[in-house]
Amino acid sequence: MKITFHGAARTVTGSQHLIEVNGQRLLLDCGLYQGSRKDAFERNRNLPFDAAGVDAMVLSHAHIDHSGNIPNLVKSGFAGDIVCTFATRDLCSTMLLDSAHIQEKDAQFVNKKRARKDQPPIEPIYTTEDAINCLDYFNAIGYHRQREILPGIHVTFLDAGHMLGSAITVLDIEDRDAGREFRVVFSGDLGRIGIPIIRDPEFVDHADVLIMESTYGNRLHEPYFEAEKKLEQIIKGTFKRGGAVIIPSFAVGRTQQLVFTLNQLMSRRDIPEIPVFVDSPLAINATSVFRLHPEAYDTETIEFMLEQGDPFGFDKLRYTRSVEQSKELNFMREPFIVISASGMAETGRILHHLRNRIEDSRNTILIVGWQAPDTLGRRLVEGISPVRIFGEEYNVGARVEVLNGFSGHADKNELLNWAKAITKRPRRTFLVHGEMEGAQSLADALKLEADYEAVDIPDMHQSFVI
Repeated sequence: MKITFHGAARTVTGSQHLIEVNGQRLLLDCGLYQGSRKDAFERNRNLPFDAAGVDAMVLSHAHIDHSGNIPNLVKSGFAGDIVCTFATRDLCSTMLLDSAHIQEKDAQFVNKKRARKDQPPIEPIYTTEDAINCLDYFNAIGYHRQREILPGIHVTFLDAGHMLGSAITVLDIEDRDAGREFRVVFSGDLGRIGIPIIRDPEFVDHADVLIMESTYGNRLHEPYFEAEKKLEQIIKGTFKRGGAVIIPSFAVGRTQQLVFTLNQLMSRRDIPEIPVFVDSPLAINATSVFRLHPEAYDTETIEFMLEQGDPFGFDKLRYTRSVEQSKELNFMREPFIVISASGMAETGRILHHLRNRIEDSRNTILIVGWQAPDTLGRRLVEGISPVRIFGEEYNVGARVEVLNGFSGHADKNELLNWAKAITKRPRRTFLVHGEMEGAQSLADALKLEADYEAVDIPDMHQSFVI
């Protein structure tokens, strides 16, 4: 068996791992690489393998850095099944269309500049039509329902606790060439214990080969209840100053967590009843999918739903879909909360809210997720001022607060505890989906504290024969 790591190798984006066994090729995830515009465009357009030669694909969850290049995969000749959970399939039906729309808009933007230089136009990586076409290849199965997806390869999904529908992939493989059976476990993105809405991550009893994420391999998160208390204090403080709380948030997962938490805080009267706006069409569509999958909810959310109704709706909450509704927020003078994409403040409506309110000391910019290098979100976290928005410089007068407790990724201790629960330790472990510092810290801890032996941090496109 050979495993080649074509993405999320020493970085956290573009998850793509190719397994070759028994003359078959199985792809784990097909995500978009997110980085500088030019580099990302070239890497995402040109798949590092022959798409037509891939026999099947397993998708761990719907986040774009794991699913976002599927339309290009199918467009390039892939004709197999894309196996995932039901919730992941439903989320992809809206997220991939949104991604295609962004690809088309980006191409239009670039082509205007190219036309002024008499350069030929470029084509988007994929189109809305490509995104729609790829949905025919999705084949959903439930958690704990083993299925043979290729001859001699059976898959079982366990709940990864990272987002709605996220899965730990357990592959039981009969290596016919080597005359052996073994288990490959791909963690996908592992979530945290006790975060809202979704169930906690499940544990795996044994693995021969482990492919494991390492996003926060060198960091510890504050407990969720502390993050919730800090959120309460931030809202109260901003309210007293007469300001607005502006939250760049990932449209899928993080936004729904925030909405549910604000619902709870207001129902308990822990925060003032001020208007809350979710200003993201994708987040609105994704929330509709969340409502369709109570089978993925944790006990607390189910009880809240049965006793108090919709977890994602309350009197002070408004979903603003149209551009006109979004622009209306620019004229609000009383305190309010706006949750808007993108989560790293690179694109989307959040940029308009930041531009209009970033210089006012009454306001708070609340960062609730990991911020990639060279993004506006990262610059805000690092305290850089002024910052550029739409090509113009703005002094950062608003308070910038960071809440790591809302992260959907397990921290170092949570990753270690999950790995320690594997009673039959893997012979080979590969750490992916993490920057080098975090991956190395986790690798050292796995060896010293969990008795793991061979732990590798693959480089991009590096292959291993097992």
